[in-house]
Amino acid sequence: MQSEGATDVARAGQRIRNKVLVALTLSSVVPILVLAFVVMVLVFPTLGPGETVKFGGLQLLVLFTLVGMLAGAYVIWDLGRIFARMGAVMASETAMSGFERRRDEVGTIMSSFNKMLLTIEQQAAEINTFATRLDAAYKELESTNARLKETSFKDEVTGLYNRRFFSLRLEEELSRYRRFNHPVSVVLLDLDGFKAVNDEFGHTVGDDTLREVAQILMKHSRGINVVSRYGGDEFAVLLVETSKAGARLYADRIREVVAKHLFPHGKVVTASFGVASLPDDETGTAEDLFRASDEALYAAKRAGKNQVAATPSAQRVS
Repeated sequence: MQSEGATDVARAGQRIRNKVLVALTLSSVVPILVLAFVVMVLVFPTLGPGETVKFGGLQLLVLFTLVGMLAGAYVIWDLGRIFARMGAVMASETAMSGFERRRDEVGTIMSSFNKMLLTIEQQAAEINTFATRLDAAYKELESTNARLKETSFKDEVTGLYNRRFFSLRLEEELSRYRRFNHPVSVVLLDLDGFKAVNDEFGHTVGDDTLREVAQILMKHSRGINVVSRYGGDEFAVLLVETSKAGARLYADRIREVVAKHLFPHGKVVTASFGVASLPDDETGTAEDLFRASDEALYAAKRAGKNQVAATPSAQRVS
C-alpha cells in the first residue's frame, strides 16, 4: 500500500513537471520561432506571384502563435490554481478530506499528504498514551516504595517507630550534636508487671495495653521527638534539643500519666524510666548513649517500681 501511494505521488509530480515544460514551450519558445520567421520575411522580401501565398501563410503562422501563447497561458494559470488550492488545503485541515475523491495531481498528492498526517497523529496519540501510562506507573511505584519504607520502620502492634528507625535517628542526632553541640537525650521506659497482664488476660489484652501506652507517649511528646517501641514492653524516646533536666521532667510526667491511666482490664500499670543525655554523659557512640540509658533503667528497676533514674547513678523520684 505504501509503495502504491509513493508511485501515485511520483506520477502526479511527473505530470506537473510536464505541464510546466509545455507551458514554457507554448508561451516562450514557439513565439520566438515565429518572430524569427517574420523578421526573415521582412528583411528578405520576395516579389512575384507567390507573394500573396506567403502573406496568407504568415497570417496562419501568427494565428497559430497566438493560439500557442494562449494555451501556454492557460496551462500556467492552471498550475497557479493548483498551487493556490494546495496552499489553501495546507492552511485548512477541514478541506483535506475533499481531496480524497480527486484523481488529478492535487488529489493524489494531497491524499498521500493527508494519510501521512493521519499516521503521524496516530503515532503521536500512541506515544502520548504510553507516556501517560508510564507516568502513572512511576507514581504508583514511588507510592509503593514509600509505603514499604514506612512499613519497614513501623511497629506492627503499636504503630510507633521500631528499633531500626530509632537507631538510625539516634546516629543522626549524635552527629548533629558533634557539629553544633546541641543537647540530646534518650529515655527508656519499661512497663512494670506487664508479664502478669499477659498471663492473666492473654496477649490480645496485652497488645491493647501496649497501644494505650503508645498513645500516651505520642500525646505528651513533641513532633520532633522520636517515640518507638524498642521491643517487648520496652519503649525508647529520643528527645531532640532536650537536656538531661528536661528529659527527667518528661519522664516524670509520663510516669504519672501512666500510673493514673485506667486500662480496660482494670489493673494498674506503672513504668520505670532510665535517662541519659549529651553533653552530660560523655559517650563516644550512639550505642554508648543508649547503653547508659539502659543502665539507668535497670538502676530504677532495682530501686523499685514506678521509678525514674538518670546516669551516672539511680535517683529516686517520689
